[in-house]
Amino acid sequence: MGGMEGRAERVRLFGARAAIWMTTAVALLSFATGIVNIGNSGVQGPLASMVPLAVQRAAGFTGAFTGFLMLGSAYGMRRRFRVAWYTTVVLLPMTAIQGLVQSSEFSVPLVVLSTVSLPTVLLNHRRFDRELDLTATQLAAMAALGGTQIYGTVGAYALRSEFTNVDTLTDAFYFTLVTASTVGYGDLTPASQQARLFGMSVVLLGTTSFAVALGSLLGPAIEARFANALGTMTDSQLNVVENHVLVLGFGELTEPLLDELAPAASFVVITPNADRATELRNRDVTVLTADPSDEEPLRKAGIEDARAIIVATNDDAEDALAVLTARALNPDIRIVAAATDRENVNKLRRAGADEVISPAVIGGHLLVESALGQGEMEAVANEILDED
Repeated sequence: MGGMEGRAERVRLFGARAAIWMTTAVALLSFATGIVNIGNSGVQGPLASMVPLAVQRAAGFTGAFTGFLMLGSAYGMRRRFRVAWYTTVVLLPMTAIQGLVQSSEFSVPLVVLSTVSLPTVLLNHRRFDRELDLTATQLAAMAALGGTQIYGTVGAYALRSEFTNVDTLTDAFYFTLVTASTVGYGDLTPASQQARLFGMSVVLLGTTSFAVALGSLLGPAIEARFANALGTMTDSQLNVVENHVLVLGFGELTEPLLDELAPAASFVVITPNADRATELRNRDVTVLTADPSDEEPLRKAGIEDARAIIVATNDDAEDALAVLTARALNPDIRIVAAATDRENVNKLRRAGADEVISPAVIGGHLLVESALGQGEMEAVANEILDED
């Protein structure tokens, strides 16, 4: 028991969830430190003599920009994306270096937290193994945004003699960015009919590509809201559970079972009953609406990272299928099953359950012993029910 508690403590301190939260904290610190130092035009720290003048001038606002990038990486890690793990490993040393470069009293927490977070992220590299699976809409949005920026930059640079203040590729890139986003500061303006027509095309392409991008981002968010309303879990919620207990099915025993589990361990309920799932979700219970005997929902609920499984429906045949599937997916996990019928106890054991408990047998035994004058049985029952 002590070993299990020690493992749980290590998971809390150094697990995937800890890596995600530490990355988020570094992102927020980097943003805040960048805001504080945004007015600084130089570097006073130990690296001042080695930092180029251009980097010194940019040291303030780049911290805030890196913070935004870190927030994106933290979100990707929450979804267990491998690419997000790679970007985090690259950005954490950058935030530490930026803290040293900015060199103020506000930078010390950023340097320390970035340094401490990196080993935790590295230790959990196997946990972030999902490939980035982009939809056709998302790919189209990325292609549209990138294509518009390239088109505008190349075109504006080629027509630079017909624009005011467009002399370099940086000027052309800046013109495209502010024009496509409809900001239009007015500092770079077309000076001929051809340049105006080109500018109009950049506006049309830019607004269209931004609209496609917004659609690809808002679509999953709307889907997540529907998932919450239906009592199901979103992918981001499923991806961060670890060292938890899986409760397969929803039967008469589930309510008291959840009451016992709530203060002791995190848990995920898998039930095909949508109404029950909605009720549980409204009570902030983590639930997945699916058949507990199917492999896919068990994988989504993190069976590989779970500490135990409890199978407790009112159908022993369904329980046996769920036990078989769970045992095949994780041969080492502890599985406890509740048998509705006494004769099915051995069948559930043969299916792969480590322990099988028959509530009917236990209740019958207590009733008989109490009826025959064994007064201690009432005390035992009261202790189980936590009654005075």
